[in-house]
Amino acid sequence: MSPEEYLEQTREQGLRELEEFLRIPSISSQPERTDDVRRAAEHLRQRYQAIGLEHTAIIPTAGHPVVYADWLRAPGKPTVLVYGHYDVQPVDPLDRWTSPPFEPVRQDGQLLARGSSDDKGQIAVHWQAIDALLRTRDALPLNLKVIAEGEEEIGSPNFAEFAHAERQRLRADFVVVSDTSMVRKGLPAITYGLRGLVYFELRVEASSSDLHSGSYGGIAPNPIQALAEIVTRLKDPSGRVLVPGFYDRVRPLTDEERAEFARVPVDEKELVASYGFEGLAGEPGFTPRERQWGRPTLDFNGVWGGYQGAGAKTIIPGSANAKLSCRLVPDQDPAEVAEAIARHLEAVRPSTVRTSLTQIAGCSEPFLTPLEHPLNQAARRALRRVYGSEPAFVRSGGSIGAVLPLHRELGAPCLLVGFVLPDSRAHAPNERLDLDCFHLGRRAAASLWEEIAAITPSS
Repeated sequence: MSPEEYLEQTREQGLRELEEFLRIPSISSQPERTDDVRRAAEHLRQRYQAIGLEHTAIIPTAGHPVVYADWLRAPGKPTVLVYGHYDVQPVDPLDRWTSPPFEPVRQDGQLLARGSSDDKGQIAVHWQAIDALLRTRDALPLNLKVIAEGEEEIGSPNFAEFAHAERQRLRADFVVVSDTSMVRKGLPAITYGLRGLVYFELRVEASSSDLHSGSYGGIAPNPIQALAEIVTRLKDPSGRVLVPGFYDRVRPLTDEERAEFARVPVDEKELVASYGFEGLAGEPGFTPRERQWGRPTLDFNGVWGGYQGAGAKTIIPGSANAKLSCRLVPDQDPAEVAEAIARHLEAVRPSTVRTSLTQIAGCSEPFLTPLEHPLNQAARRALRRVYGSEPAFVRSGGSIGAVLPLHRELGAPCLLVGFVLPDSRAHAPNERLDLDCFHLGRRAAASLWEEIAAITPSS
């Protein structure tokens, strides 16, 4: 029996296994669910052990644990580390669910439950593909290590420390992450790039306290006006960033990348209607998708200052503040961008105010595995074989917390491939998993290991 035949015969069994996993409310953000998170970790460890993986372990961190297992019996073949996360989002608002979030329901070709797509369903895709290969061939075509994190939904606060401490155990030639989505049903996607992030708080001060506008209006500098002037000197009306040096290290999009992005166009009319926009903004000379995936940004995330209560209070505030962030692309360096912004703020600030720029939250570097890399090309062949269509190469406008620590510690290229639909309602009520995508995903995962096994680790 082939792995494909085994997977076809075990469709119902695979769904029951996933449903059992989904019943555990492993909400990492809620302290009262700590025992449930641990229970989900132990459930997964036992599942890995049951399918024939070895060295199964629950590895503690300063927060929720990481589940580990491996199968390392293919000498001379590549070693792949597979990442997923078993924690899930809270379920609020509960009254918007059509069924209990931790009681899986099959309905109209969908499986409804929290975590069904993000990310327990994708973890199940992999364990069931591994199971099919071991059951029908008694061996895997390569060496596999699997890890499942318990804190992805709260920003992976302990994952970088975990990856550093366990770098020898995790050592691999390639990393595969399944926490992304397809383009649409029947059209799989390979996510080969992520944007980085750097985040700041800007404070503009004019005086040591708020001042009476009748007594000091006309002579006291106003920090809110100064902040507005600074804002207009950071970007022009078209959306292009005016900070000198900001674009110096931006890697231009290739013709091949632009062609790939064009396969996944933005429906501008639908977007405008959905969000009530008057129109789309952005840097000229690029399509909306190119701006979203392949160009850097500078955005204001919040602004405040002065009196904001009911009624009137005639003051000139002493200070005003803003939060701003930059999404970065290869080959931008977060530290260089932060320094360039700080220099520009000093140059453009009105002389009547003081400014301070504080970097807050962790920064992340942009990430990219080149389209032509053998890992991406192996995935392309595997997905094309199973889905019958050429997969799209896409980038993500955001970041995935585990990818950069793994790349930094292991020095291994990373493949991001998902088997769920983009409209799966992840993080929202009635999260769902398309069952056709689940069954095809299991076959695609099995095919993926066959293709990656043919890569020599040195390539």
